[in-house]
Parts: sequence; C-alpha cells; structure tokens
Amino acid sequence: MLYGLDIGGTKIELAAFNAQLEKQYSERIETPKDSYQQWLQAIVDLVNRADQKFGEKGTVGLGLPGFVNRETGLAEITNIRVADNKPILQDLSALLGREVRAENDANCFALSEAWDSENQHYPFVLGLILGTGFGGGLVFNGKVHSGKVGMAGELGHLQLNYHALKLLGWDKAPIYRCGCGNQACLDTYLSGRGFELLYHDLKGEQLSAKDIIERFYAKDKTAVEFVDLFVELAAISIGNIITAFDPHLIVLGGGLSNFDYLYEALPNALPAHLMRSAKVPVIKKAKYGDSGGVRGAAALFL
Repeated sequence: MLYGLDIGGTKIELAAFNAQLEKQYSERIETPKDSYQQWLQAIVDLVNRADQKFGEKGTVGLGLPGFVNRETGLAEITNIRVADNKPILQDLSALLGREVRAENDANCFALSEAWDSENQHYPFVLGLILGTGFGGGLVFNGKVHSGKVGMAGELGHLQLNYHALKLLGWDKAPIYRCGCGNQACLDTYLSGRGFELLYHDLKGEQLSAKDIIERFYAKDKTAVEFVDLFVELAAISIGNIITAFDPHLIVLGGGLSNFDYLYEALPNALPAHLMRSAKVPVIKKAKYGDSGGVRGAAALFL
C-alpha cells in the first residue's frame, strides 16, 4: 500500500492507494497546534491505523505547504509553527520504522496529474496552481524535480516583468507585498486572491472571483475588459515559465482552474510571448482536484 498524507495548517488527511494509485481508504483529522510531539504522534497514529487495516507497512509520503531543506534536513513550513524548522523526516522515520518522503504540496499535485493514465506519455509535466496562491510543480519522467535545497517550482515568487507592469499601467499598476517579504510576486496576481484584488484596484469594485466570472459570462463590459487583461497578464507570466522550462503538458489546478474560458483564451494569448520556434504546450484542467495532494504524496514511492 502507498500512503499519501496531505499536511495542512488546519487538517491532515491520510489516503491509502494501491499500486495503480486507486484510493482504498482515507481518514482526516485536525492538525495539532500545541506541540511538535503531538503533531508527530498524530501522523504516527494515522499511519498505524492504516497499517492495521491493511495488515502491512505502507509507504509514507507527505505533501507539505512548504518543503524540507535537503541540505539541513529541517522543514520550512511557516504556517505549521510546531513543525517548522524541525527534522520531521528523520523523526517520523524513526517513529514509524520506515523511510518517509516529503515534497511541497504543489509538487505532489503535479506528480498526481503526471501519473494519470492519460498523461504518463508526457515526459515533462508542469503543474500550475491558481488557488489561494499561485505555485508550481515540475515532474520529469514521473519524478518530482525539487532542486538543490527542495524549493524548485516556487513559481509564485517570480516577479512581474516589464511587459506585465506596462500592461497594468506604469502610473497605476498595483504593487502588492507578498508573504515572502518581496513585492510584485506572481503569487499575489495570478491567484484567485490576486484576481479579486486586481479587479478591486483596477475596476473599483469589491467582488468575489465567482461574481466576476458570472458577470463575464453575462457579457458585462467591465468584467470582460478585466478578464481580457487578466488573461494577457497570465500569458506574459506563464509565457516566461514556458520559455524557461519548455514543458510537454501544463495542468492547471486551484479554484481559478475551473474558469473554463482560460483553456480557450490562454492558448490564443501565449504565442505572442514565446520564442518563434516555441509551441504552446497542451493545457489541461486538473483531474483529481482535492485528492491530488494525497495521491501525489503517495506517488512519491512510485
């Protein structure tokens, strides 16, 4: 059995999969916040219950809202304070008596999609999440590429370029401070939150992403103008990512990935921001939704 754990700030979910990545069982608990030992024990208890259910020691993969630094062995997960800056893999491996692997949750999302039967023939899959934030995951031949210290794919912390600032208007471009401490990170523009912030700051009205999209489909002039601008901003930014990595497939996840117009508009807008010989890769909507994190974490052992 392959166990995947989606480790969040409010909940921890364990799901068990067979070798074909078909879900057999899942359990969800609240994330302990009082102590590191309590947090470790909660994960150990989840795994032990799964072991008892299946009568074997399953593999254990973690999807984290951060990453484990490959050089120090310490977790960098600032929104789970009890586990931040702790040797979580070393400690969990000792408690469980087996290897434990971990990757950033966006990498797990991308890995889950790359292991779908329809996508396995693509050598390089790029996962992009347009949700609460904007992030990415890189999967080469079925394996996550996480880089020297484990932070590869942190595409949300690339920053707006010249063309994006020109599009937004030099004198009125909203410049947002990111949680990482820098300014103008893509995380604060291409996310669902950024979609709403931009609409408010450029169009002067506070609306949810859902309401903006509904107005767009109703052909409201202001919403149509805004969506056109957002698509161009996304094409400029994603075009740079395509130029850097040249993926075979891009899979979109997160709340904004359900805005179906993007799958029509982005392929039309991207060519203007690519090199002459570049081709727009296949762009798909994620298939596994909320299950992608646990499924990808389980796939760390495939």
